[in-house]
Amino acid sequence: MTLTSTASLHAPIAAEATPSKLPKRAALVSFVGSMLEYYDFFIYGTAAALIFPKVFFANVDPSTATLLALLSFGIGYIARPVGAVILGHFGDRIGRKTVLLFTLVLMGGSTLAIGLLPDAKAIGNAAPIILTLLRLLQGLSAAGEQSGANSLTLEHSANSNRAFFTSWTLSGTQAGAILATLVFIPVSSLPEDQLLSWGWRIPFLLSALVLLVAYLVRRTMPETPVFEEIKDKAQVARFPVVALLRDYWPDVLRVIVCALIATVSTMTAVFALGYATSKFGVARPTMLWAGVLGNVTALITQPFWALLADRIGRKPVFIGGVLGCAVLLFPYFMLVTSGNTIAIFAAAMILSGVVYAAPNAIWPSFYAEMFEARVRYSGTAIGTQLGFLAAGFTPLVSASLVGDGPNGWIPVAIFVAVCCVISAAAAATARETHTVDIADLGRRRG
Repeated sequence: MTLTSTASLHAPIAAEATPSKLPKRAALVSFVGSMLEYYDFFIYGTAAALIFPKVFFANVDPSTATLLALLSFGIGYIARPVGAVILGHFGDRIGRKTVLLFTLVLMGGSTLAIGLLPDAKAIGNAAPIILTLLRLLQGLSAAGEQSGANSLTLEHSANSNRAFFTSWTLSGTQAGAILATLVFIPVSSLPEDQLLSWGWRIPFLLSALVLLVAYLVRRTMPETPVFEEIKDKAQVARFPVVALLRDYWPDVLRVIVCALIATVSTMTAVFALGYATSKFGVARPTMLWAGVLGNVTALITQPFWALLADRIGRKPVFIGGVLGCAVLLFPYFMLVTSGNTIAIFAAAMILSGVVYAAPNAIWPSFYAEMFEARVRYSGTAIGTQLGFLAAGFTPLVSASLVGDGPNGWIPVAIFVAVCCVISAAAAATARETHTVDIADLGRRRG
């Protein structure tokens, strides 16, 4: 069956015929689910920068311990392409909702287990090994979360507001980061001995509460009408990944390269946190609060960037934000290393909260609209997770590149800026889809 004939099956399901409450409900479900997933994911990143070198890698010198902790953070991203293939396959075979429930339980259980894991003093080298395995499970889960939530929301939305509603998946990510940081702020203020013995475990154990709320919200969400139509007519791809790589490999490659923009996020959330506190004496609460302010600002700005993308297109907003990040990385580091609290807050709010928020709000719709429904979950999952590999190892690469002295951050800024420019160039080759009907998304052209 050709792509055109498959896509035509979607025609009876005009997005505007979807009940009016379903797009809002789908956005809420995606928001809450992403909040849980990335609460769990971000508390690991924060702990990897501040806690784990002393708790799980205490048998080596401090510099090596930091690199090993950051390596464990990056290893979670190695599992994500594998998870993308597996979860993308089932998301396109049995439906978005079932897989999204599975990712919730997998992420929540892995995070809870980290909170209960004995440290290196108690069980020796088994501690970092088990920690790394649990991080791999987190990565498997995260691989399917955003792509499934994006597909779910996009396919419940009207043609005129797909970017707006789909952007709430990433707003959930911001909310998860805020929640994780707010939990870590009082914990990080504990005396050192209490922090390293039991205090760091609190954020991980609290994930059980977030998991319960997210599961209750998500389990009642119906499957998308687009997927149900394909399923009812027995047009589900038997091997979605094969169909994807056969017919959509240029789009998969494009998404991989566009996803390099995520290097900005892990650089600010993980590397800059450890760099400013260890090399420039910036207080841990100051950097953590800067992260909160940046993410709170993004919660406000991202819906407006998405509304703009529904009006003028995905590409202008995405490319403009990506290139803006490339330019602002340099003043960001100058301000963060200044030691001035107001300057640090301003840097986080402008880079993370305003400029990075543009591509962050747009990519859920921008990437998903490159694919037809029968391979959409797989396409966005595999493309983003391969691209996010670079983001996962950005803290480790940055720690290796950083030089001595007050301007040691310059190689790091150059590295991330180059990733941004490459991402923008890839986005420029994409088709503009904001005026394309959902039935026609991903159809072969020409």
